[in-house]
Amino acid sequence: MPELPEVETTCRGIAPLLLHATIRGVTVREARLRWPVPPDLAANLAGRRVLGIGRRAKYLLVDFEHGTLILHLGMSGSLRFVAPGTPPEKHDHVDIDLGQTVLRYRDPRRFGAILWQQGPVEAHPLLAQLGPEPLSYAFDGAVLQRAIQRRGSAIKLVIMDNHVVVGVGNIYANEALFHAGIHPARAANGLSGEECARLAAEIKTVLARAIDAGGSTLRDFVDAKGKPGYFQQSYMVYGRRDLPCHVCGSLIRELRQGQRSSCFCPHCQPC
Repeated sequence: MPELPEVETTCRGIAPLLLHATIRGVTVREARLRWPVPPDLAANLAGRRVLGIGRRAKYLLVDFEHGTLILHLGMSGSLRFVAPGTPPEKHDHVDIDLGQTVLRYRDPRRFGAILWQQGPVEAHPLLAQLGPEPLSYAFDGAVLQRAIQRRGSAIKLVIMDNHVVVGVGNIYANEALFHAGIHPARAANGLSGEECARLAAEIKTVLARAIDAGGSTLRDFVDAKGKPGYFQQSYMVYGRRDLPCHVCGSLIRELRQGQRSSCFCPHCQPC
């Protein structure tokens, strides 16, 4: 599933050609995504100019004068530019025609979303209850400590909760906990202030490094130009069960948390 770095990579990739462009038309071949594509989307966007492009958590936001287009890549979605007239493939569900290029939405599993919000986008039900952005000044160790002080759940699960902090998916939670030296099964409310500060800092660092590397490509993620991400080449623990730790040589172990794999070093991340 594309996580925050992959979505941010996509956001930065589509911005140069999409920002200030005028939408010539929209073609919807398959409206049955996670939620149905609005039936009036083409009529609503045709002739309209893009005023801004941003990201909130894992949602891409395309701003117009009369509202905001909300896009989510789901489990396997991608956005990329193709030349006008490029024949669509089986899973190419939506085209946004910009004239000299076309922004094409592809989603083999159809678990993503293309939605429309008229009025303040932050009021949309999918965005209204989200926690702070991890790369912003609104998130630090003190904010993290306040959010988890009554949470006895495993810290790995807590930092993946979008009400606590947005966008820290499974891959990057594994990596941030390793760099912070914190076992993924530790009770969240048992972390000290110093540990919270260290973990918040590592969340920021890991996500920033992943964005610089273009995100992670484990299956089919590509950016707007069709290029894969490369952050998976620097994983310390994720997907490395039974391989030696890059720091101490201990074998990486794995446990299941919330139906997800958590990899950790028993020496660098003592329980």
